[in-house]
Amino acid sequence: MKKVVLPFLMFILFFNSCQKDEVVVIQSNPASDYAHSVPLTWNQLFLELERFSPGYRPPVSARNHGYINLIAYEAVVQGSGGKYRSFSGYFPGLSLNQVEYGLEYDWEVAVNAAYEKAFELFFPVAPAEQQFRMLDIGNALRSKLQASVSPDVYQRSAAYGQYVAETIYEWSTLDEWGHEAYLKNTDPNFQPQSGPEFWEPTYPDFLPALLPHWGKVRTFAALESDQVPPPPSFNTNAGSQLYEEAMQVRVLVNEIKAGGRQEDLWIAEFWSDDCPILTFTPAGRWVSVTNQLIGIERLNLLETVVAYAKVGMALSDAGIKCWREKYRYNYLRPIDYIREFQDDEDWNTVMCPDGSGGYYTPNFPAYPSGHASFGAATSVVLSELFGREYTFTDRSHEGRTEFRGTPRTFSSFREMALENAYSRIPLGVHFASDSDAGLDLGFVVGQRVITLPWQ
Repeated sequence: MKKVVLPFLMFILFFNSCQKDEVVVIQSNPASDYAHSVPLTWNQLFLELERFSPGYRPPVSARNHGYINLIAYEAVVQGSGGKYRSFSGYFPGLSLNQVEYGLEYDWEVAVNAAYEKAFELFFPVAPAEQQFRMLDIGNALRSKLQASVSPDVYQRSAAYGQYVAETIYEWSTLDEWGHEAYLKNTDPNFQPQSGPEFWEPTYPDFLPALLPHWGKVRTFAALESDQVPPPPSFNTNAGSQLYEEAMQVRVLVNEIKAGGRQEDLWIAEFWSDDCPILTFTPAGRWVSVTNQLIGIERLNLLETVVAYAKVGMALSDAGIKCWREKYRYNYLRPIDYIREFQDDEDWNTVMCPDGSGGYYTPNFPAYPSGHASFGAATSVVLSELFGREYTFTDRSHEGRTEFRGTPRTFSSFREMALENAYSRIPLGVHFASDSDAGLDLGFVVGQRVITLPWQ
């Protein structure tokens, strides 16, 4: 991220009522004068909360990360010295009051209060242990900030941050399909299309369709026209595109199970972030990447909230557009094609092993890939923030023993997105065309987000 040219002072002159003609100068430091520690702390906690909170499946996590970090952005944008603009009045239905003219604010206090209130509002279903973690972090940060800020400035700044959080949360309630979706992951009345080419609840759990109406959720930047072309024509003949893509999946998985293809297994496990409870979600993975980058680059407060807001919006919109296309085409998974049309009725994936020979397949249609969409959208944002050619070692799962999370190094964020998309093929849960379409869609969504009127 390019460093913001910082220096600005907001000087307010007013007359003291007790001493006539005495001029008092009040100074508010710019948001860029503060460090990244407060937003980084909360976004690190986000990964723990979305991992354990019921109903926080990938698109839900992505959406709520976008809202929480829009809240943080709006809590401090008026401290940007005019470099960034508020989205109040730009997003339909969102209206925010400005800070009070002539009064001093501490932007670190404001953003901390905004995060604390946002987490309280967006994570009511978090388990008790994570609720206590929220309280502990909130108490620690408040105590630290109160010790360094005058009481009146602290109270004013905290009140503004809380106001922004509550106002944007109320705006969230207007999004019928997205708000509180952690309470309504499935629709008992939803009936998927019937036919050999269509997805149906899948072996081994045969779980109902996850978020079949997610394509109706409100987006930040993506358009109705952001779509993918139809998947390959359904064909069970050898030599057809679909047959050959299924064979690619089948061979890769079978060789992995036989002890071969260790690099592919590493890639598959490294990016497999959708085993509930075991890891954070595929959307959360890119929050983890962003957390690492912010720590490495030591961004300031303003740069940090901008980065999180852009990443959150990209993840949110990628999930919405991808899920819309998934249920528009309702395309089957490789496991059903291989079992039914390649005469391998016992074939299974290598996703989320349960330790007793059992594996898992996600409970929603294959085309396009959600992993690919999330990764591509975020790679566009990270490339804009940190540069197209950026060598980065992802340590998201360093030290894990349940799977191979050994860090991997990449020369660009696009390279990361491509490998992330490919990882779903040796895992056994996607055709190559699913990953290709997800990449194309995600790249478009990411571009939509970075071209919003941020400045």
